[in-house]
Amino acid sequence: MASAQPQCSIVGQGAIGLLAASRLQLAGWAVDLWLRQPNPLRIDFQPLQGPGQSLNFAACQRPAELLFIPVKAYAALPCLQQLQPLLQPGTQIVISHNGMPDLATLQRHVTVNQGLWFLSTSQAAMRTATGVRHTGAGSSVLAALNDTALSSQPKVEPWLNTALGPLTITADIQPALWRKLAINAAINPLTAIHGINNGALAAAEFQAQLEAIVSEVCLVAAAEGMHLPLAETLQQVQQVIAATAANYSSMLQDVRVGRRTELAAITGYIVNTAARHGLAVPANQALWQALASTA
Repeated sequence: MASAQPQCSIVGQGAIGLLAASRLQLAGWAVDLWLRQPNPLRIDFQPLQGPGQSLNFAACQRPAELLFIPVKAYAALPCLQQLQPLLQPGTQIVISHNGMPDLATLQRHVTVNQGLWFLSTSQAAMRTATGVRHTGAGSSVLAALNDTALSSQPKVEPWLNTALGPLTITADIQPALWRKLAINAAINPLTAIHGINNGALAAAEFQAQLEAIVSEVCLVAAAEGMHLPLAETLQQVQQVIAATAANYSSMLQDVRVGRRTELAAITGYIVNTAARHGLAVPANQALWQALASTA
């Protein structure tokens, strides 16, 4: 029964947010959406298997105690700052975006009695003209970023396992962040530059470039104290390319509609971190230069 579950709020109507909202509602959770225009939203949800369904979501006026913020990397902090005056003590705040987050800054913008979490997901979804389609099965990794979050795990775990599971909870989110950064750095800029779907990157013409990009990410990760094995990381990139072959990356979708991309949190992070360590990353530098105007 929906009434047996806590109320939860999801910010925006991006693909991952609507995927989470749809899976939650279908599982009996009470879900509302925090939108720029506070109006109810009706969407068509197409799951990986089975028939699509039309779902209705209320627009929330004040975020619930369980709050999911799946926004673009550059919007995460402004969104948290905007919502903070409306949040109640005990609110559990879960942030998720592509690229490397600035966890220390996010931690400074929650109160001592609010839980802060970061979630990294490999679930794939795509906005459609009328809603959202679940386009690739994945999993999620979740980490508590403060003590209040740690004490609230029994409340948060079933919520996010339903929304974007299967869910793994970890004490250290950094390995998951670096693995996803390598995948994003390899797939997103190349698909955006060439205007192709993810599966096109399996062609022979892209293999040397993919290896160069990932090799540089592994080099920068090592300088930051994170071991990313090159062969294993390349294999993960190829697995994602195959699993999401029909998908168009979020960066390509942003470029096509003239929207700001997450390039700064992905390729920009690699280039800037490499510069701090005096490392050359020409493959990623070339991607940054090609797309810098979109960041």
